[in-house]
Amino acid sequence: MLPSVMYLEKSRSIIDRVQAQLPEIQRAADLFAETILADRMVHVFASGHSRIMVEEMWPRYGSFPGFNPIVELSLTFHNLVVGANGQRQAMFLENVSGLADRILRNYDIALPDSALVISSSGCNVVPIEFAEGMKNRGIPVVAIITQQHADASTSNDKRGVKLSDFAQIILDTGAPAGDAMVKLEGLDTPVAPGSTVGGCLLINCLKAEIAARLVAAGRPPKVLTAKSTVGADRATQLFEAAYDEHGRRLAKLYANLGATE
Repeated sequence: MLPSVMYLEKSRSIIDRVQAQLPEIQRAADLFAETILADRMVHVFASGHSRIMVEEMWPRYGSFPGFNPIVELSLTFHNLVVGANGQRQAMFLENVSGLADRILRNYDIALPDSALVISSSGCNVVPIEFAEGMKNRGIPVVAIITQQHADASTSNDKRGVKLSDFAQIILDTGAPAGDAMVKLEGLDTPVAPGSTVGGCLLINCLKAEIAARLVAAGRPPKVLTAKSTVGADRATQLFEAAYDEHGRRLAKLYANLGATE
């Protein structure tokens, strides 16, 4: 069998796994829609390559305001690989206790905010402590993990806790332990990871479900849309309106910052 066919077959099984989680996806969509309808933010966080899912949520075509993408370059800037800002440092930093608290200190987080935290293994310290910090603030957390990988992995948190321990709803990318999905004769390590496939499926299922709820509530979202679809004038109008809305929502996260200290 061609390696590409093997990968596509594994990806089809991921689609099936995501579809089996429709009840959990709908519960998460209910939670996030409630946040957005209250003019607050869904805080979306990840470290490492899980950053891809944060940017898949917002901002990009087919996306809409209501999400606060929290992406720390020190944890996610991979293209230099070695040297200054290299991958070794990023992998070290995502297991530094206390960093999540310093990230959260930048925002005035309060109900009815909610959070989506993505970590394939669910075992790195910063995503764990980020979710824990949200839970301690009374904020409901949805986690996207790779269940088989998380089950096979040991937590880097000295307490032994994992991201799933602080999540109200857990969604599974459906990828295998170790993530890579294609095994080749003559190569003792598998290649071609699958968590991004499942993660992006989950993100866009959530996005579609949330949009449906906003429409049903009489608050249709301002969707970033290509000019090839709606024309140049309408596309520009939507871009400006969506970014303005994002700015207004974000301003609320700074309005009372530090007031309780």
